[in-house]
Amino acid sequence: MQLSKASDFARGHHHAVMHTYRRDGQPQLSPVTVGVNEAGQLIVSTRETSVKVRNLRRDPRVSLCVFTDRFFGDWIQVDGTATLLALPDALEPLVEYYRSISGEHPDWDEYRQAMVRDQRLLVQVDVTRVGPDFHG
Repeated sequence: MQLSKASDFARGHHHAVMHTYRRDGQPQLSPVTVGVNEAGQLIVSTRETSVKVRNLRRDPRVSLCVFTDRFFGDWIQVDGTATLLALPDALEPLVEYYRSISGEHPDWDEYRQAMVRDQRLLVQVDVTRVGPDFHG
């Protein structure tokens, strides 16, 4: 599957499992909601204090298995390199993240306050490999 097809799939399907590496090299898996930004990166919002952030600061390799709402349907695996965008620089990209998944928020000021209160950051994934997928 081509990189562009992977981005297209992730634009329409937001459920994923993120794989990062623990210090001992073992996998650490997290259910996440994934979007796609204007640059074509896969993006995930998470807390600054999460285990996945600690892992990605040490080792930026990341994989995502993105799947449909049905779970037992089409899916893709993407591998890439993560960049972490922290507040305050992450605030407007977090708005873009929300819009890419859910559209307009009823109160953007409230949303921005929640992002700061929850210490959110944005994981931006530059995809380097796509596959396998549902078809092998």
